[in-house]
Amino acid sequence: MGGETKAVILSAGQGRRLSPLTDDRPKCLIALSGRTVLSWQLRNLHAVGVREAVVVTGFGAELVDAEVAGLDLPGMAVRTVFNPFYSVSDNLATCWLVREELSGGSLLLNGDTLFEPAVAERLIGAPDAAITVTIDRKGSYDDDDMKVLTEGATLRAIGKTITAYDAESIGFLRFSAEGAELFTRQIEAIIRRPEGLKRWYLSVIHEIAQQTGAVRVQSIEGLGWQEMDFPADVPRCLAITEGWAARALAG
Repeated sequence: MGGETKAVILSAGQGRRLSPLTDDRPKCLIALSGRTVLSWQLRNLHAVGVREAVVVTGFGAELVDAEVAGLDLPGMAVRTVFNPFYSVSDNLATCWLVREELSGGSLLLNGDTLFEPAVAERLIGAPDAAITVTIDRKGSYDDDDMKVLTEGATLRAIGKTITAYDAESIGFLRFSAEGAELFTRQIEAIIRRPEGLKRWYLSVIHEIAQQTGAVRVQSIEGLGWQEMDFPADVPRCLAITEGWAARALAG
């Protein structure tokens, strides 16, 4: 993957756990150090050569449309796709809606994950694999962490409730053309099931890993990232973006 890398950003949800910050806007539009979460994501993708981004919207879609229209990222095409089912489904349905956007290979990113450009560089430069999941490691994990069990560079299991784990997913994946096709086949089958609308897309990654062994991991240990789920996450996100803003001013 190189300069033509495409990214799909899942930003359809409201983020009610961050209320009142998200009462009138989706969490991807929370402002941090002068820019929104989405703006930081797109700028950092642009910095490493990503030239196309698709932002999946839902709650507050018109606000996200306006944010995208106001960005100045030369050489990077950014567009939005509206998910009308965001209030009655989970993110597997969002992936199903934009499955054609993944074809040929792409990055897939949760709309609440902040990351420094080096994180994206490490994922883009990872060894060839059908599906690559970025992971970090720490001393302990809480109930809300998306836990991962690895065996060398192979992902064996992923989920919040798995009982054996040694890492966590940061919500940033890379699909090759083959991996995107495999993922698409799985989600097209699962979305037809009664529980399909309530599934997370990482549960599909878990099934693919269990069935095929085709999912690899790429560690980003030592690099800066932060997920924004709860009010307690906001100061940590601010600390990261303040550093980025200071470096931008100095540069």
